Amino acid sequence: MELKRVVVTGLGALTPIGNTVDEYWNSLISGKSGAAPIQQFDASKFKTQFACEIKGFNVQDYIDRKEARKLDQFSQYAMVSASEAMADSSLMESSPNVDRIGVIWGSGIGGLKTFQDECENFFKGDGTPKFNPFFIPKMIADIAAGHISIKYGLRGPNYVTVSACASATNAIIDAYNLIRLGKADAIVTGGSEAAVNAMGVGGFNGLRALSTRNDDPSSASRPFDKDRDGFVLGEGAGALIVEEYEHAKKRGAKIYAEIAGGGMSSDAYHMTAPHPDGIGARNVMREALNDAELNANAVDYVNVHGTSTPLGDVAETKAIKQVFGDHAYNLNISSTKSMTGHLLGAAGAIEAIACILSVKNNIVPPTINHVTDDPEIDNKLNFTFNEAQGREVNVALSNTFGFGGHNTSAIFKKLI
Repeated sequence: MELKRVVVTGLGALTPIGNTVDEYWNSLISGKSGAAPIQQFDASKFKTQFACEIKGFNVQDYIDRKEARKLDQFSQYAMVSASEAMADSSLMESSPNVDRIGVIWGSGIGGLKTFQDECENFFKGDGTPKFNPFFIPKMIADIAAGHISIKYGLRGPNYVTVSACASATNAIIDAYNLIRLGKADAIVTGGSEAAVNAMGVGGFNGLRALSTRNDDPSSASRPFDKDRDGFVLGEGAGALIVEEYEHAKKRGAKIYAEIAGGGMSSDAYHMTAPHPDGIGARNVMREALNDAELNANAVDYVNVHGTSTPLGDVAETKAIKQVFGDHAYNLNISSTKSMTGHLLGAAGAIEAIACILSVKNNIVPPTINHVTDDPEIDNKLNFTFNEAQGREVNVALSNTFGFGGHNTSAIFKKLI
C-alpha cells in the first residue's frame, strides 16, 4: 500500500506569549517570557506563586457567553485555537466532504478547574448533592474534540489522546497516520490545557516539579542552565489543520510544511523521572527518523522537551548525542518552554507550530534565561541560547515526553 503525503495547511495558537499565531511567533523570535505572578487565584500561600498565563483573553470575544459557560477553560482554549486554524486553512470554504474530516485532540488533564469548582461547592454545602448538569461534560478530556466537530459538522474520526505532556504530539501523529492510510482527507489536531489553578499548582508543587523562583518569575524557566529548579506551569492551546497533500493541492491551499514522520516510545522506567541515560528519548527520535526515512544528518533543528528540570534536561541531551552523533554539534537545539512555560498536554501543539514556522521562515527561536553552564551538559552543543538564530531549516524535529514515560517525536520538513 502506498502511503499518502500529509501537509499542514492551517495554524492556530493561544499561548502565554501571544493569542494568535503571529503574536506567538513574534514573541518567540524576540525571546519574550510569559511568566508572571498568578492572576487567576490567590497563590500567596503556595510554594510557587507564578505561572505562564494567557493574557488579555476574554472568552466572550470569541464564544457567546451562554455557550462559554458550558465549557471548561481547556475547551474554550481549544475552540479558539481551532477557529484560527480553520480560518487560516480555508478548509470549509472548499465544500469538503465532512464525513472525511476528523478531530483528534490532546489534553493531559482536561477540565481540572471544573472538577475543583464542583468539589468546592459540594464540600461547602450541607452534603446534599447539588451538581451542575454540565459538570461531567465540561470535565471529560474528550469533550474538546467533540465541541470542535459539532461546531464545524465534522463527521470523521473524533477522539482525544491522553499521554500527559506527550498528548498533543500523540494527537498530531495519530492524525498524520490516519490521513496517510487514507482514512481521512483532513483532521483538526493539536491540544489544550488549563491547569493554572489551585489544584494544578498545588499538585505539581507536591511533586516538587515546579520552579519556586518567586522573586524573578520571568527568568525561572531556564532549560540547560546550572541553576534550573523546575518547570514553569503554562496554559493555552495550539491547533493544526493536517491534510492529505493531493486534497490540499486540488483546492489550492497554502501549505506550511510536510509532516515527514512520527515516533512513539516508553521509558518503562519511573512514574515521573526520565530514564537517566535517555533510552526512551533516544528510541523515539530514532523511530521518528526511520518513519520519515531520513538520515539523522538531515535534521537542522530540534525543539526539545527541555522543561528546565534537573534530571530531564540532562537525559534528553544524552539522547540527542546518541541519535545524532557528530551531527549533534551541527544542530540548532532550543527549548521554547523557556518562554511559554510548560503547557502540559498542549505543549506538543505549540511546539509543533514553532517547528513549522522555523521551517517556513528559516529562523530558530532561542532558549532564553541561560546564565550559567551546567557541567553535566555538553555545552558545545548549540542550544540557541538567549537569541534567535537565522539558518536554513529544511527539517525540524519536535520532542515531547510525559509522566509515565510516554515519549513522542514528530518531524516537519519543507515541501519539495
